[in-house]
Amino acid sequence: MRSIFFKILAWFGVLLLFSFAAMFVTTSMVMRDYRPMDRFAGRGFDPKLEDAIAAYQSGGKEALAAALARMDRYGPGEHHLLDSTGRDLITGIDYSSLARAPRPGAPPGRPFFGPPPGGRGGWRGLSADGRFQLFMQGRQPEFDPPNLLPYYTWIVVALCLLCYALAFTFIRPLRQLRETLWRFGSGDLAARTNSRRGDEFGDVSRAFDKMADRIQTLLTAERRLLQDVSHELRSPLARLGFAVELARSGTDKPAAFIQIKKDMDRISGLVGELIEMTRAEGDPGERRLAPVDIEALISSVAADCLFESDAKACRIIRRVQEPITVTGDEELLRRAIENVLRNALRHTPDGSDVEIELRREKDSAVMVVRDRGPGVPEEMLSDIFRPFFRVESDRARDSGGVGLGLAIAQRAVSLHHGRIVAENGNPGLRVSIHLPLQPAHS
Repeated sequence: MRSIFFKILAWFGVLLLFSFAAMFVTTSMVMRDYRPMDRFAGRGFDPKLEDAIAAYQSGGKEALAAALARMDRYGPGEHHLLDSTGRDLITGIDYSSLARAPRPGAPPGRPFFGPPPGGRGGWRGLSADGRFQLFMQGRQPEFDPPNLLPYYTWIVVALCLLCYALAFTFIRPLRQLRETLWRFGSGDLAARTNSRRGDEFGDVSRAFDKMADRIQTLLTAERRLLQDVSHELRSPLARLGFAVELARSGTDKPAAFIQIKKDMDRISGLVGELIEMTRAEGDPGERRLAPVDIEALISSVAADCLFESDAKACRIIRRVQEPITVTGDEELLRRAIENVLRNALRHTPDGSDVEIELRREKDSAVMVVRDRGPGVPEEMLSDIFRPFFRVESDRARDSGGVGLGLAIAQRAVSLHHGRIVAENGNPGLRVSIHLPLQPAHS
């Protein structure tokens, strides 16, 4: 019964049943005490005929007159006992024109009302042998039912209230959806219906919420990208302009070209990492979730980083307690682990070790990457995951990177409903990635 179609069908069925029941009950209540005048017109007519014949045969005209007088007192009209020709047995008046012959096929002795000549008529009953007939002269009782319109008013009011309730049931979720659409269209990207209905209105509302989530993610990523790019490109572009002027007019042109090449490489690296970050926080519908062997992924990433580790004479030491598989986007997880590992290799001293540990903690897979560098001030541990953030010490602009690696890792982990935490290892920095073992949902 959650479908709108069945709701409408059920509502109209209830309204029809209610209408029939209400009209029946109302009519029964109104007509309960109503007694139409013609109810007794035919009831007891045969006993009257028998009484009149018995009185006439036993006591003559006087007994018949007394019996007819009693009938007149309790019945609507004047009673006359007629012979077979229609003549009154007491007064001798001929009533044949009023007391007509019975209808063709009518059973003998049953009363019927003859068409009244001159506006008059009467009820008559014929004896079984056809010798006598009882005639009751008077008007035909008319059926005059009362005016039922006032009594049916409550039915109309009740139906109007039920129809209003039906309309309100349909209109309220539409109004809520319209209000949410208006807020979202006005720039409130966080506007959601949060509907829990189980019918088509709920389906439409949840479809809108899902669409709004994707739009908000894409627009937020785009805005952040524009802000970060404009902020980060300002300095290298200014230096490029200055180096170009030196190359044109200065005497040390080789140094100017070296600076130009350096800034161009920096801009190229910046653009590459910005593209990676944008992909990491892009459309959730584009992500492909599948089982990912974390141990194999760590081995693959460590192999890719051998060039950096060999250049600094560093070793990458892996400690895996047990194979662990999580459900997620393998490419996003690779970027997260690779960025954390490359960040550790960048800041660890030459000839030292970088450790990667994989273990299980309750319902989570935990990866810990530790270097042997100077670490990060305690008050800045949570800031290192912000885009373009740098610690103004060893981890500065000259040490490589543009400050996006850990931000990319943090967003990739968040999309898997995990968390990434940094803490000082004394010495070095220890970055822990926690991923839920249950399938991640967008």
